[in-house]
Amino acid sequence: MKIDRKKFILTALGTTASTALARDWTGVKPTRYPDPDVLVLDPKFGKYRLGNASIRRIYTHPDMLWAEGPAWNSVGRFLIWSDIPNNRQMRWIQDDGRVTNFRKPSGNSNGNTFDFEGRQLSCEHGNRRVVRYERDGKKTVLADRFGGKEFNAPNDVVVHPDGGIWFTDPGYGSLMNYEGNRADNGSVMPIQKEAVYRIDPKTGKVAKVTDEIFKPNGLCFSPDYSKLYVADTGASHYPGAPKEIKVWKVTAKNTLAEGRTFASMKLESGDKVLDGGADGIRCDVDGNLWSSAGWAGAGFDGVHVFEPRDGKRIGQILLPEICSNLCFGGPKRNRLFMTASQSVYSLYVETQGAHHC
Repeated sequence: MKIDRKKFILTALGTTASTALARDWTGVKPTRYPDPDVLVLDPKFGKYRLGNASIRRIYTHPDMLWAEGPAWNSVGRFLIWSDIPNNRQMRWIQDDGRVTNFRKPSGNSNGNTFDFEGRQLSCEHGNRRVVRYERDGKKTVLADRFGGKEFNAPNDVVVHPDGGIWFTDPGYGSLMNYEGNRADNGSVMPIQKEAVYRIDPKTGKVAKVTDEIFKPNGLCFSPDYSKLYVADTGASHYPGAPKEIKVWKVTAKNTLAEGRTFASMKLESGDKVLDGGADGIRCDVDGNLWSSAGWAGAGFDGVHVFEPRDGKRIGQILLPEICSNLCFGGPKRNRLFMTASQSVYSLYVETQGAHHC
């Protein structure tokens, strides 16, 4: 998609826009509504953009090294996320905006979510496993190997109403000690072929559902759970790998079929081609896919929104940092939370997350 960004900003927003890099994120100088960094690229996105809501930086700290894996706890009304290199999970409490260390050590956890019983699931880079925190505080290891070998480093996790747990294993935590424990074999495929897996809720057996992807990263289901979307970040280590989001049909037997490219992350802006990538992804109730975006600089970094029918990019949320992941939360599930490098941002939108977390 080619966008005349200057023409768009002046006509669609009706004001001279600031940039995400230049604006005052402290809140001392308020952002004039409508927020100029929430871009309506297609009229279809217009109804989701609130005219009197702005992007807020709700937390930042120089000691936070790489924020990932946000998940909303509806009962406690707090947001958790991982600070992977610091080997901790953090918590933002809605009542007063207080931020605390939630768990340390965390196994260099990355992706987090909550299951349908309210229990937290985490992907541990350092220990190469998926775990569940029980109500009594104990930790259950759900999956730590496949085919007799350890996982590379599980990355992101989602749950299905049937109790199945789906997760990705691209291996980043085994490629560097900074985010886990490096597997010193010199391979960009640390221990075994990168893949997407499912944990059976009755037997606990782990099944590989697809490895037809370079490095599967963020994943999410469509609102009706009939499709699975997965962000492919293989270009980080495989030259020529597409920077894209893939989609499959979920069969009645919990296998995947008819895999294809859903959306390319490449964005043409004026005379420039911004060639960044996706990471964490979530769907809203209308089936639109909201993807974190980064590694291409100003005008790209933030969140990109794609319509479900043909993967057309219809909106953007521009941030001054690389956005790693996102989730919908808040009491009405209409607040988008975004982890971005050393900060956490939020934005109220006129839709809801398709699922509870």
